[in-house]
Amino acid sequence: MKPEQYQADVQRELRRLKGRAEQAIAQVSEENFFQVLDPESNSIALIFKHMAGNMRSRWRDFMASDAEKPDRNRDQEFIVSSSDTQGKVLEAWEEGWGLLLDTLGELKPEALDSRVMIRGESHLVVQAIGREVIHYAYHVGQIVLLAKHLAGTTWKPLTIPRGRSEDFKVAPKPYLEEL
Repeated sequence: MKPEQYQADVQRELRRLKGRAEQAIAQVSEENFFQVLDPESNSIALIFKHMAGNMRSRWRDFMASDAEKPDRNRDQEFIVSSSDTQGKVLEAWEEGWGLLLDTLGELKPEALDSRVMIRGESHLVVQAIGREVIHYAYHVGQIVLLAKHLAGTTWKPLTIPRGRSEDFKVAPKPYLEEL
């Protein structure tokens, strides 16, 4: 695969992850957005807040500085403060995704073989990207599971619903567009 194809594929898959998370939270109330299942669990809001903080740290000045920025307070990402509203969390989410997608879009193909630092460890750029894609997919899965649980019987599937796989085999594109 050519570097340009890899970059385009990564960006496409990241946009799909972002879209899935946003489709999931569209199905829950603001109250559910902040709801935790138990004292050791994270709410959807906290996962969004954490992902936004991670993106801000990782993708700001990506090629020139350690991806774990000194101004990041990771522990605060897992605490709902009195100033955290759904709007503010979603604004940080959009800023993080914008930074990520802009940075990936600006990378020169030859940069994929360069090295970047993450928490003092050297990684090839392609490895650093892969590491973050996995991290974001993990959290989007959590978001979808929480949203599905919280939405209950009103949940509308984001992928092929149970018992409808044959429909997908017959007409994959139109079927997925209606989800």
